[in-house]
Amino acid sequence: MPTFSLERTAPLPLDEAWRRLTDWPRHADAVPLTRIRVLTPPPTREGTRLVARSGVGPLTLDDVMEVTVWHPPAGGEGGLCRLEKRGRLIQGWAEIEVRPGPGGRSRVVWREELRVRFLPRAFDGVVEHTSRLVFGRAANRLLRRP
Repeated sequence: MPTFSLERTAPLPLDEAWRRLTDWPRHADAVPLTRIRVLTPPPTREGTRLVARSGVGPLTLDDVMEVTVWHPPAGGEGGLCRLEKRGRLIQGWAEIEVRPGPGGRSRVVWREELRVRFLPRAFDGVVEHTSRLVFGRAANRLLRRP
């Protein structure tokens, strides 16, 4: 399975960086051709389920996820969210970590392991490169916009 991580430093307090990165519907604004539907009532917590549907018309993929770790930042300490990908086609996990950075900023680490079922392993490099590009841009947009 392709695994990647990316890091960003944002001029935001921990709580604000966390809020922007874990406001699931906002991800639809940051990832092209994607809609997000949260399947469980708020607030987000362990057990929260959501679906990211990406594509156009009949050419769509559903990324079904469940929050399995939910530790928001508190008392100046960082936070960690882990999502398990539980779809028929897209599997793996994602972690979003927010921790104190230099000068009162936030340091964000986004890690992901992604597998598309039935896609030969020969495409792992393409999946990793594309994912790093898409999710890196998404993280940038989410952290820039209030």
